[in-house]
Amino acid sequence: MNYIFFITLLLFLYFLKKKKVSFGNRVLIAMVLGTIAGVIFKGNVQSIEILGKAYVNLIKMLVIPLVVSTVISSVTSLEDPNRLKKVGTKTISWLLITTAAACVVGIIVSLIINPAAGMSFVKDPSFEAREIPGIASVILDMVPSNPVAEMANGKIIPVIIFSLLVGVAITIEGAKNASVVKPVKDFFNGFSQIMFRITKIVLKLTPYGVLGLMASVSSKYGLSTILSLGKLVIAVYLACILQVVLVHGGLLAFVAKVNPIKFFKKIYPAQVVAFTTRSSYGTLPVTIKCLTDRVKVSDKIASFVAPMGATMGMNGCGGIYPVIVAMFVAEMFNIPMNFYSYIVLVLVTTIASIGTAGVPGTASIMATVVLASMGLPIEGIAMVIGIDTILDMARTATNVTGSSVVALLVATSESEFNREEFNLDEDDKLELSA
Repeated sequence: MNYIFFITLLLFLYFLKKKKVSFGNRVLIAMVLGTIAGVIFKGNVQSIEILGKAYVNLIKMLVIPLVVSTVISSVTSLEDPNRLKKVGTKTISWLLITTAAACVVGIIVSLIINPAAGMSFVKDPSFEAREIPGIASVILDMVPSNPVAEMANGKIIPVIIFSLLVGVAITIEGAKNASVVKPVKDFFNGFSQIMFRITKIVLKLTPYGVLGLMASVSSKYGLSTILSLGKLVIAVYLACILQVVLVHGGLLAFVAKVNPIKFFKKIYPAQVVAFTTRSSYGTLPVTIKCLTDRVKVSDKIASFVAPMGATMGMNGCGGIYPVIVAMFVAEMFNIPMNFYSYIVLVLVTTIASIGTAGVPGTASIMATVVLASMGLPIEGIAMVIGIDTILDMARTATNVTGSSVVALLVATSESEFNREEFNLDEDDKLELSA
């Protein structure tokens, strides 16, 4: 029976496409239908879950070749090493500023909701303590030793550093002998365009992938899991919403001077993919395409800032989540915190968002680092392991939104943003057109 039901859902989504229903609306409908299907059939969703897994694999397939080609292409297009330095400084500064703001939002929401009130410590059986990496280990993990092996293992930071070095070398050598490096520059420019084309093809499958992903999540994590830690879920989601609306929206309106609603509508596909895949890295192809095709940020800025935003700062995983977990654990173990503690918490969390960027399992490691730095019981994180997937959906969508906002801020300051085209009322599926 479930096979017939799932096939009907897929045919319905295809019917909506033929009826010219906008891409964003089709993705939203797929989210709702997937959630309903997961609740109805609970653990019996394997026939449609495979769509979500296949979609995630296709997105992951794009990440490394897209990052390498676009980073090298964007660096070589900047030409002047001094400009590259300026763009890099602005990018890192804005990522850290928005992360610090996310920490403040997390503290305020925690104080208002107090998600640990009335709860006692209960360790999740699946919890395993994570080892906190030392500074030397973190730094060495970021330095590329074997670029091919690191690409194969999906280690983004070393790949970005390697790509930056290649781009800078091409730029410096090009200033001395342009004819020698021209074939190399042309190759990476052409290859990046090919990767953009493949990205467009894969993105057309988004509604079907989202349907499978949401069916899987809702079948595994039902209402009972959410209700047990409901206040914590509410706190994280509320903090993420406030970060997007107030912090990101405020920067868009008063710094970039664009309509926040129009901006959020244009990056909506990236937010949805981030929410359902729970991977800032995996969403990179979609983020870059939304920035270039819909927001009208130049290729060189989008291709440079988006990968940086997926590896450091990260407003959701690196700001909001570690702070709320720290506040949650402090309350759980009756450890008092004052105004000074909150200032230290913001500083520690913001710094940790850089220092743990190259470590797998970013959100958990960041929370562990913050707990240890604040002298809070690390085992307290065991309470939230059971709902981590649910929390991660909001965290990742916030990460991607933050990096997209930073890309626009940098592009605006560098005159790499086409404001006139941004303000045009365009169809919701621009980046998917042939």
